[in-house]
Amino acid sequence: MGKLNTLLIEFESVISKQEKLNIDVSKSNVGWHIEHIFLTTNGVIDYLKKSNPIDYKWSFKMSKFIVLGLKKIPHGRAKAPKKAIPKIYNEQILREHFINVKMKIQELETINKDHFFKHPYFGDLKLNETIKFLEIHADHHLKIIKDILKN
Repeated sequence: MGKLNTLLIEFESVISKQEKLNIDVSKSNVGWHIEHIFLTTNGVIDYLKKSNPIDYKWSFKMSKFIVLGLKKIPHGRAKAPKKAIPKIYNEQILREHFINVKMKIQELETINKDHFFKHPYFGDLKLNETIKFLEIHADHHLKIIKDILKN
């Protein structure tokens, strides 16, 4: 969970810039990307905890092997599920959600390795693959935030 925690701290460091927007980089402002990561991380971990390892189904998904193998998500290629689309956020809400997601990440250490998350594009991901996905996904949005803040 070390890398995920490190990425999370980077998100915390830009919360105060949550209103910054650069349309040339993204339609969404910095706050949207931060809240999206917090919503995604919380939702994925909740799903992992509730999953039943017996229900896991391995499947070959080329997109999964490309993203997890290259550790990179192409910009603008996927659409966020409704549950992970931020609706209301501001600096105070983001700071509260940061605390919640930080505690939630600690729960990953107590989840059995055979629990899984059903990803909309990659199929079922066991715990280790899910953590890897969360790291890649967070890094992807952090890069977008850094590009927004460049100008």
